[in-house]
Amino acid sequence: MFGTLGLSCLIWWFMMLFHPSNADIQCTGSETQESPIKNVKMNWKTMELSWETSEKFPKYKCTIMDREMESVEEEVSTTLCKFPVEQYLPLHKGVFLTIEVLNTNISKSCTFIPGGMNGSAVENFSCVIYNISFMNCTWQAGRGAPGDTQYFLYWQNSRYDDAMECELYIKDENDRNMGCRFQNVRINTPMAYFLVNGSSRDSLIQFYDKYIQLYEIEILTPPLNVTVNCTGDAVGCIVTWQPPVTSHGDKKDCLLYEIHIQNKDDPKEEKKDRPVTVTTERYEFQNYNEKKKYILKIRARGNNCLASSNWGEWSQPIEFALGTISVTLLQYCLFKRYCSSKGIFSPIPQPRDKVNASTNEDIQTENVDLPKPSCTEEITIVEEIT
Repeated sequence: MFGTLGLSCLIWWFMMLFHPSNADIQCTGSETQESPIKNVKMNWKTMELSWETSEKFPKYKCTIMDREMESVEEEVSTTLCKFPVEQYLPLHKGVFLTIEVLNTNISKSCTFIPGGMNGSAVENFSCVIYNISFMNCTWQAGRGAPGDTQYFLYWQNSRYDDAMECELYIKDENDRNMGCRFQNVRINTPMAYFLVNGSSRDSLIQFYDKYIQLYEIEILTPPLNVTVNCTGDAVGCIVTWQPPVTSHGDKKDCLLYEIHIQNKDDPKEEKKDRPVTVTTERYEFQNYNEKKKYILKIRARGNNCLASSNWGEWSQPIEFALGTISVTLLQYCLFKRYCSSKGIFSPIPQPRDKVNASTNEDIQTENVDLPKPSCTEEITIVEEIT
């Protein structure tokens, strides 16, 4: 779970970026009578809801709920409710707070609505992790934001890390920050917190915050060391490989692999045979014609585990066929190196508007030139024996 201490400090620090008058809680009492519950306060640093009452009651129920109707309830016997900070409720759309006296009709309902010009917060915020340790976040300016609005991104990965502002912004033609590039990103906790605030000479700018499960936005690299061994016997061609490298440990036991084999001389046959999905690093290809050549590629995705459920990058396409010359061993090694420069201006994949797309959707799109990760060597081997 996300570190409670670090996250609470981060939220509190972010709340201090805004003028206190813009973080007021507005409350209303019971409709049938004036509520004895008064002076409701919310401490965002400790996530504690407190109040005063003119009467003493034995039991209260407190509720915090966001605009998406995600809520957390607590029952207490004092005038203090402490909510768990790991509930991951974003604040930019506002939060509803309710205090009820159990077994009575007495209650107090409050709303926290952040201040700022409507429509000035960023839109379509999304992030993607690629090449194991690089992350790219992008957004669009709010449709109601003044022309001089400048945005700033902050995030925190774990309780052991400090809240960090973006060090390398992506700017538009007007020098406005519209994205950020990160290097050496580690996925060491399931959830991270992001906040984009803004400034303008004319108006107060609304902030935007979001919790993201980092492993879900990672584009898995291709499987490694793909090998095809065609022996000519009843087994057919044996395809083997190794799992892709991830930024957060060994995921060998929870990956799915999609194997795509295409007839090189008749690409239209590709539509007849759908890609095969397997859970191991081995596949037997038996439906082949010894007179034809084939092209193979493989990709991976997570399967009910802490790995992205979106399909990752395809492996380098390789060609193979059953040999026709007797007593011949042809071993052809194709080297694909992920040692391109880590230069900060290398091509960057752009995240989609909705990161959590369907699992059947190819996460790679046209016009995206994915840079290669550094210091990893993939060896693709094709063996033909007759």
